[in-house]
Amino acid sequence: MSPDALLPGAQRSAQLSFSDQAAWIVKDEVVGGWVLQIGGVEQSHVDLEDPTRVVHEYLRRMATVLDVCWPAGQPIRVAYLGGGALTLPRYVQATRPGSAQLVIEIERELPTLVTTALPLPEGTDLEVVIGDAREQLAALEGRRFEAIVLDVFSGSESPAHLTTCEFYAEALEHLEPEGMLLVNVGDDAGQRFLTAQVRELEQATASAGLPGVWTLTDANLLERPADGNMVLLAGGALASPAVADWADAWRAAGPHPAAVLDPEETMRVFHGR
Repeated sequence: MSPDALLPGAQRSAQLSFSDQAAWIVKDEVVGGWVLQIGGVEQSHVDLEDPTRVVHEYLRRMATVLDVCWPAGQPIRVAYLGGGALTLPRYVQATRPGSAQLVIEIERELPTLVTTALPLPEGTDLEVVIGDAREQLAALEGRRFEAIVLDVFSGSESPAHLTTCEFYAEALEHLEPEGMLLVNVGDDAGQRFLTAQVRELEQATASAGLPGVWTLTDANLLERPADGNMVLLAGGALASPAVADWADAWRAAGPHPAAVLDPEETMRVFHGR
């Protein structure tokens, strides 16, 4: 069934109770697929016919990390703090069928809107938890994941209690020993919030005895700071002897121009600001 056949009778909008913003599912007339808009701003993109087509650059970089760090096709356990249109859960189901996935989303109405208008791939094992990311993650006492994806940050609008070393330490505790925390940080051209998040995450990894923070981004953002997103990586997986090969693969996969900073390079770039 085509996406056009799916949507006419499906829910296309919802009023979100937490943010009091309107959420819409609209057709992307430029690149195809469907877009989740919240408050009139594009938040996520989904291609129902090809869930492996990831349009947003930072999500494409995250998808590549997941591709590279575990054997192809192997199911993994992934938790997402922030759901959006569930772009990455769709990608993981398509590339790693049978993966057990969990999303924590503060907007109660959003998962229903998204899964009604944009059905998940057949066989998707996705648990949805409604509530604050920090509170609900803490409630998952004893549960561990190969990967945790944090995608709730947007500069000064980010919830303050999710921007601290303490919160990052709590998230890292929910990883398997060879797990990975993937953090999307969006910021304006000054990159002050991003710089602060790098430092907070570095403190958390140091306290946990883990390798330092890696950074994946558009190389232009390092040379000419502008509004944009960077992906920060942390966790025991980065102690793998294969990490240099992984870095080459992340860089080669793009989107281009791609920059991949190891912990020393990350410290040099962000501690100089």
